Amino acid sequence: MISVDDYRDRVAALLGTSPATALPLAAAAGLVLADDVTATVSLPPFDNSAMDGYAVRAADVTAPVTLPVADDIPAGRVDVRPLEPGTAQRIMTGAPLPPGADAVVMVEDTDAGTETVAISAPAREGAHIRRTGEDVVGGSIALHAGTVLGHSQLGLAAAVGLAEVRVHRPLRVLVASTGTELIDAPAPLRHGQIYESNSVMLAAAIRDLGCEVEVVRSVVDDVEEFRKVIEPKLAGADLLVTSGGVSAGAYEVVKDALTGQGVEFAKIAMQPGGPQGSGRWQGVPVVALPGNPVSVLVSFEAFLRPAILTALGHTDVSRRRVRARLTEAMSSPAGRRQYRRGVFAPSDREVTGIVGPRGGPGSHLLAAFTQANCLIVLPEDVTSAAVGDEVDVLLL
Repeated sequence: MISVDDYRDRVAALLGTSPATALPLAAAAGLVLADDVTATVSLPPFDNSAMDGYAVRAADVTAPVTLPVADDIPAGRVDVRPLEPGTAQRIMTGAPLPPGADAVVMVEDTDAGTETVAISAPAREGAHIRRTGEDVVGGSIALHAGTVLGHSQLGLAAAVGLAEVRVHRPLRVLVASTGTELIDAPAPLRHGQIYESNSVMLAAAIRDLGCEVEVVRSVVDDVEEFRKVIEPKLAGADLLVTSGGVSAGAYEVVKDALTGQGVEFAKIAMQPGGPQGSGRWQGVPVVALPGNPVSVLVSFEAFLRPAILTALGHTDVSRRRVRARLTEAMSSPAGRRQYRRGVFAPSDREVTGIVGPRGGPGSHLLAAFTQANCLIVLPEDVTSAAVGDEVDVLLL
């Protein structure tokens, strides 16, 4: 058997890094910068007012005083006149500071006059002024390569003059579920059939990572049919993810179709999710997952999620790991890393918190996964854990 860590590295190496492409800002949300973003302008690009009020010379406002209002400066005005000594100019938030002014008096400290203004408090030099380059200096790096573009990062890119950015291109992932027993809802089930769910889960999970997904559902257990359905779609895919058909029994369609075609199948030292396959088929990376739904989700967390995030340029690709005390005893098969669905809760009495398994170890118990907020991880050399023992927990 292959260790979980070795197989994770194998899958990550298979995907590599997605190439860079230029995208408009509106299309780049959630993606990762491939290049540094250099500010084309300073932020602010000019000295401006931080308040609605009056631009003044501080030396003219050392005590309560009334000054003539020489001009109005709304935001966006580009022809601002210099401030003459002994006068004030009414100014709005964000408007450029007139040459000669060294302070802004906020309107709350005045009578809000338009011809003359009575100022009731002294002005301090530099008060309520946003200086050029106070936030970002033009020509400097505003965002570094590797940055995940959330709403604030996209806002900064726009503010420093960019309309598009170079990002790691979203992967185009082809998801295929296999099994003659699979039926797409809402068709009526016959005895021996089940509704297909793996492709729904995988497509949603992979889209959440920022990928484009095409789904092929419920491919029957026939090698020629599998190849006929999937092969024409490979040219447009960066990754093929399959579920089902990888174990050691008969009618293992993915294993039968892809063995000898560049994809290797192996047993991984884990529970659930032992049987796995990976490699390249016609040059396209393939990750072949087992068919039981919990095995699919655990395999996604252990192998696919970190590999896809790495390919998209992310540096933080791991779930947060904490230690917690068990509220129920657990057992695990020797030599395998067990992942159990669990419910974690912080505790004031514990350094981290407490955790208990939800549902049994069966790889078919999908409802228990929906109630879980973590995976409890028992390492390969642990066969039992008692109530109160500390265990590793991956927060989902």
